Amino acid sequence: MAEVRDADELVASVETGARNLTGSTARLIPIICFTWAVYQLYIASPLPSMLSVNTGIGFFQFIGSLSISRKVHLAFALVLATLAFPLLKSSPRNRIPWYDWVLCLMAVGSLLYMLIMNSHIAGRAGAFDHPFIPYDMTVALIGIFAITVAVFRSLGIPLLIVAGVLAAYVFVGGGNWGGSSFVKGVWHFWMQEEGIFGKPLEVSTQTIFLFVLFGAILEKAGAGNYFIKIAFALLGHLRGGPAKAAVIASAMSGMYSGSSIANTVTTGTFTIPLMRKTGLTPEKAGAVEVASSTNGQLTPPVMGAAAFLIAEFTGVAYTELLKHALLPALVSYIALIYIVHLEALKINLKGLPKPPSSITFLSKLIGVLSGFIGIGILFALVHFTKGFVNSAFPGLTLGYIIAVLAIAYVVLLAFSARRPDLEVDDPDAPVTELPAAGATAMTGLYYILPIILLLWCILPTPDKLSAHLSAFYACLLMTGITLTQRPLKALFRGQGNFGAAFRQGVMDWTDGMVAGARNMISIAIATAAAGIIVGSISLTGAHAVVGEFVEYLSGGNLLLMLILVAIMSLILGMGLPTTANYLVVAGLMAPVIVSVGSQHGLVVPLVAVHLFVFYFGILADDTPPVGLAAYAAAAISRGDPIKTGVQGFAYDIRTALLPFLFIFNTELLLIDVTLAKAVFVFIIAVVAMMLFAAATQGYFFARNKYWETAILLVVAFTLFRPGYWLDQIHAPYTDHPGTEIAQILTDTDTGTEIRAQVEGPHFSDADRIIKSVITMQVEDGAGAAQLAKMGLNFAGEPGQIDEPFGGPFGNLATKFDFYGDAPVKITSVSTPNERMPKEIFYIPALILLGLVILVQRRRQTVPAF
Repeated sequence: MAEVRDADELVASVETGARNLTGSTARLIPIICFTWAVYQLYIASPLPSMLSVNTGIGFFQFIGSLSISRKVHLAFALVLATLAFPLLKSSPRNRIPWYDWVLCLMAVGSLLYMLIMNSHIAGRAGAFDHPFIPYDMTVALIGIFAITVAVFRSLGIPLLIVAGVLAAYVFVGGGNWGGSSFVKGVWHFWMQEEGIFGKPLEVSTQTIFLFVLFGAILEKAGAGNYFIKIAFALLGHLRGGPAKAAVIASAMSGMYSGSSIANTVTTGTFTIPLMRKTGLTPEKAGAVEVASSTNGQLTPPVMGAAAFLIAEFTGVAYTELLKHALLPALVSYIALIYIVHLEALKINLKGLPKPPSSITFLSKLIGVLSGFIGIGILFALVHFTKGFVNSAFPGLTLGYIIAVLAIAYVVLLAFSARRPDLEVDDPDAPVTELPAAGATAMTGLYYILPIILLLWCILPTPDKLSAHLSAFYACLLMTGITLTQRPLKALFRGQGNFGAAFRQGVMDWTDGMVAGARNMISIAIATAAAGIIVGSISLTGAHAVVGEFVEYLSGGNLLLMLILVAIMSLILGMGLPTTANYLVVAGLMAPVIVSVGSQHGLVVPLVAVHLFVFYFGILADDTPPVGLAAYAAAAISRGDPIKTGVQGFAYDIRTALLPFLFIFNTELLLIDVTLAKAVFVFIIAVVAMMLFAAATQGYFFARNKYWETAILLVVAFTLFRPGYWLDQIHAPYTDHPGTEIAQILTDTDTGTEIRAQVEGPHFSDADRIIKSVITMQVEDGAGAAQLAKMGLNFAGEPGQIDEPFGGPFGNLATKFDFYGDAPVKITSVSTPNERMPKEIFYIPALILLGLVILVQRRRQTVPAF
């Protein structure tokens, strides 16, 4: 299919490299990719330490150390970016030109120098008159040039511009930053682990590669086709069934996929033609796939590989991050299923044919929920089973768990062998009847076992493993499955020819290893470039300039500030893969929300801020005019890419709403909620989002009238944020003079959270007075003693505080000038008021909803299901 080839070429040019070598170099890129994957598995395993101890050779531990592995990781990425991505559109696709060989040598040489001189470089840090500094600078410039070219060819102009502007700001200066010397700036970027070799590249080296590799092997083993078939077996017979199946399949693929564009092509190749067959226009068929694929990047556990970076930047444990990100992702996907259902009702779409005897209300309900709730149930089962096993068998090791899973694998594979293997269907072929869900499920249930092992290792218990070690063992189990599934099936079926079956398994595994490494090229280059961004910001405080600009435009209005940040995140994210996307928007925009928000009383957890900018960065994938996922979908559907992007964004309005909601209502991120409360929040959020979808789609039980749409929006808003209406009736806080803070701490009940507003001159501009809101938890004892414990000491004028050294508010020293003419004061203290439950406002909202339902049921012409 020409359209599929066009889409695949788009993915290759953006994600994995469009160069396809022929002749004597045809195997060069796959060999380097396979070697890189083997190296990453090696450094993640216990082998480096074991080999060093057993052989007495420290080399094995040296190349496995974190500092060295970052350099090796980047060397592989630079070489592969040079070989796999043509420099220009006119550059050859089937051979490697001479200048690319030169660039490879430059990249490898600069990093080889870093490996050889590793300990010596650390010894001359800061000694810029050292005789070796000219050599260091020369190597650093060569390395930075190699990365610049690699960013241009693998990630394009947008990231290059952002990184280049921030790097230039380091040297040129501006605002309150006076600029850096050439040697100091270059040293910061290349020679120490605060720039290119900083945290983003560390996370890429340690963790991201293994999860991407796990997903690639899982895909090559046949799991991707299995998920698509399951989705269609469960949902294909419903109204708009192919579109609903596309949403489920993309959600499943999104759990391990690192790219919304690749996700669009992988599932869309099959789903988009089927959606068109059932009556959707090319643009709407492509838009459904785009919306579901971009949402896949917001779905735990991988989140386009950004999950590990978010955990690193926010200091939130990876498993905690999964909990925070889960509910919004589920709510968004369920709402998208409902949007598809409304589209089907509008034009009276039918489902694909299925035996009538198998269609019951229960089967419909199971079909709709299984893809989403099933993952949550899997998480819960693994969690509770692990807790029981740990208490009943405290000495049980991971080896026993793997052995149990291996036995389960053989049993499930024996059941699978009784049925024909799932074939990749031709989307252009007519569909006469959908497969039975149960029979389809049994053909590949063993694909869930590596996911179970991953969850078992990573879920928070006393014996949990790190994210990268968990992914390593999951990769090992997935490798075993990939190598053995074909020969074992041949054995169970009595077919013989085990050698050919085993060779095919080896080919599948090798393809997965190569695909995983190719998928990592742009991610590794992006994290290296992000090191320049993060390093520039940490050195210069450049985000403060952006913050001042946003604050000026918003005029101090919090909602307008968030809208501006959302728009800027959309713009910054255009044309960038998921990981690069997050790194750019988080580096520039997340600090803006924190700094500007705190000045105006918006105090939210850092994880909510990072998820806010991440959501809008991802939405750039379907936002015209750049939306790469929309172009990929349009290449398959043969629709207009701009119209596909516009329609996709219209479907994704519900996703764009969620970040604003969880900024003001952190219960949606399951922060500080009990299990019962979490279930309640989930149900309310699903209902609210479905009502919002009905309002924006102009259809509920019948086509909406304007006043019905308005009521639905008000009801949805009330369900999401009942506290807004309560705030209008009864203020959440009572303000007191800042001078009374010690007495308030003494008199207020222990455990109560109070807020204090700090006001004073800006750290870098003494003529500018700024504000910041801090929160503190009341403890036992006198207020003065509590303040001293927090590092807040009073001196001079009433309410004036000295510079805090350490403690929970030590960061105030980086915001305020405590030694200027104007004092830094606590100007006001806010204590929470006793108020009625905010959920009381659900009652009038549900009454209004009932009114709309009664009115619309009289006009209903198409059954709701």
